Amino acid sequence: MLETLERWDQQLFLFLNGLNAEALDGVMFVLTKGWFWIPVFAFLLFKLWKKYPSPRRYGAVILSVALTVTACDMISTRALKQQVKRYRPTHHLEIGQQVHTVTDFNGNEYRGGKFGFVSSHAANFFGIATLSFLLLGDGKRWYWLFGWAALVAYTRIYLGVHYPSDLIAGGLLGVICGILFARFARVLHRLIPTYA
Repeated sequence: MLETLERWDQQLFLFLNGLNAEALDGVMFVLTKGWFWIPVFAFLLFKLWKKYPSPRRYGAVILSVALTVTACDMISTRALKQQVKRYRPTHHLEIGQQVHTVTDFNGNEYRGGKFGFVSSHAANFFGIATLSFLLLGDGKRWYWLFGWAALVAYTRIYLGVHYPSDLIAGGLLGVICGILFARFARVLHRLIPTYA
């Protein structure tokens, strides 16, 4: 059963990774970089500050953001990648040569690290999206955050460094962390007076 699921995962990856265009290679490489999204992060922090303008409440929000990113990154990188040790598609002996890759800013082939389960990008971006969605609490107007996280996750398939299951598992990890730390922020907010 697991072998069948892995084969399907590889086939779906190769199909999606094969939907590439040379003109998009550089775009996808830039879209996968966290620094490219600094304006979005700044916008979210500004909207969160507008929603929670008191210094202590905003401090609780910032603490929750930091804990979400730290938890997503530590669990995905240190716990799962190092324990599961699933080779990225670019490092897989059987399909590695079939993977479409791109070159980085130095002209080197981008292949990512050795292991890929789960995707730290998917975990971090879905964690931030979920936390922001729940704390901003304005409903439908913030659904775009999940499209944003999904776009970043998709770049990882395009670049050849993650299977779809890496992204799904990473996304679920991010959603769980986002929910947990949004609740944590709300607990802190109940303990902080409204005017503080």
